[in-house]
Amino acid sequence: MKLRKVLIITCVVIATYVLYLIHHENINKSFFGINSNTGLGISTQRPIFRIAVVACGQRLRETLAMIKSALLFNHYHDRLYFIIFAEDHLITSFSEKLGDWQTLLPEEFGYQILPLQFPPNNSEWKTLFKPCAAQRLFLPSLLQSTESLLYVDTDIIFLSPVADVWNFFKKFNGSQIAALAPEHEDENIGWYNRFARHPYYGSLGVNSGVMLMNLTRMRVFKWEEHILPIHKEYKLRITWGDQDIINILFYYHPEKLYVLPCEYNYRPDHCMYMSVCPSPNGIKIFHGNRGYFHSSKQPLFRAVFEAVENYQIETDPYSNFLLPLKEAIKDTLVVDSNCGKVSNSVIWIASKIFSYKYS
Repeated sequence: MKLRKVLIITCVVIATYVLYLIHHENINKSFFGINSNTGLGISTQRPIFRIAVVACGQRLRETLAMIKSALLFNHYHDRLYFIIFAEDHLITSFSEKLGDWQTLLPEEFGYQILPLQFPPNNSEWKTLFKPCAAQRLFLPSLLQSTESLLYVDTDIIFLSPVADVWNFFKKFNGSQIAALAPEHEDENIGWYNRFARHPYYGSLGVNSGVMLMNLTRMRVFKWEEHILPIHKEYKLRITWGDQDIINILFYYHPEKLYVLPCEYNYRPDHCMYMSVCPSPNGIKIFHGNRGYFHSSKQPLFRAVFEAVENYQIETDPYSNFLLPLKEAIKDTLVVDSNCGKVSNSVIWIASKIFSYKYS
């Protein structure tokens, strides 16, 4: 009799806990607009934008600054969901910091931290070019329930709402599976047209630091079945790792790519010699590739990164981000640098967005 009573109580406790988990999961799915039947991430309330990033080595600071910039410029009616693939030693730090931010902004974003996952018995992928960068090549199969996302490198700073770049999905034609910005705008300083030993997209190639990915279409296209043989054939001739593989793929399938305007992947190459990226509506996404966020070579990039990094979540962005950035940009080193000539474009777009968001 006693044993029966214990079993009944145990079953009740287990059943209650299972119901709690189901309820909790449904709340999360509802909050993030996930259709529990399809798992495709269909928003039933406010828009939700998924951003994927891969962080390895010493990329914790950059990744957190990228996430903070996305939150800083996000529209209140939009929701962001960050998917972070990270090395084991970074997972705790990400969990702690993002947990703190989510406490301050419970309605604005969610996140998921996942371990690195590469094809079995092939260690080459993890060390291809920068550590772990090739992880993005396998997102279509790793995120089976995700329809579309924005992939960004860690050294990205948003200067506009994620919704701005996300809207380019609507401009895809029926065959396009991804969107990238050109690697260069000027053939005189182009890398691919001067040095590449392999095929590449278009006349100047594309940069992979900001990439809209329709994962559903990429799975239908059998993306990874194209990627693997490209790596096998060209691995001794590529310099920029996964970016070169992507260029080779779109060389053979140019109809699959939508080309983004350069202001959505603005890099030092766009201004270090002369201004080659016309951006009448302001610079939307800053890309401090090759370490320029931590270098004095083009101090505008460092000033923008540090202004974002120093900003404290949920404090006044005008006083604690925009004004310090304006002051930093007045510095002689910034003003006299080649890229300093586009400082006004950075300030103009930030001021415009803040006046809209916080008015």
